[in-house]
Amino acid sequence: MSTPLGLVVLAAGASRRLGTCKALVDLSGASPLERLIAAGACLRDAPPLVVTGADDAAIRARLPAGAEVLFNAEWERGRSGGIARAHAARPGHDLVLAPVDCPLIPPEVFAALASAWRSANSPALGWLAPRHGAGPGSYGHPIVVGRALLERLETGCDAPLRHLRAHARPLSSIPVDSPRVLDDLDDPADIARLRKTLGDRTTARD
Repeated sequence: MSTPLGLVVLAAGASRRLGTCKALVDLSGASPLERLIAAGACLRDAPPLVVTGADDAAIRARLPAGAEVLFNAEWERGRSGGIARAHAARPGHDLVLAPVDCPLIPPEVFAALASAWRSANSPALGWLAPRHGAGPGSYGHPIVVGRALLERLETGCDAPLRHLRAHARPLSSIPVDSPRVLDDLDDPADIARLRKTLGDRTTARD
């Protein structure tokens, strides 16, 4: 029996540059949260888990059906503590970590990552990322992290994830056709850019 693989949407930040909740912004009729959960529907081993923080109440009020929420009270310390909590909530699972900063990941990328991960026999200390193009800036999201590697995180941890990546065995990637793995939803200009990608020229609202 293969190790279960669970989707975790990282949505704990305060979205200060954007000026509104990043997880819930309107991108041509659907929010980043809705888009990521729908795109990751191939990951059926556990309900999607949404890690919240600054906008916990707003996200809970608009949570897609079937998803679960995990509040990280220490969200200001960074993503690592929230990921540690997600690992504790999904014991024995490998996790697919999808930040709302990359809201347009297509289903094919999630499926390709899951297939590659399982073909590699779900490495307990593994790390798998999508790659679009060549060079240091070609590695994007979402990433798959093995259950034993996740054990190295602590709930109060504020170390960047690159410190965890340094312990990965194997540290691997797969090429993907979609440049969406490199997106970064950070400010109102990014909303306009992503809407244009979707064919919606609606002006971004503050």
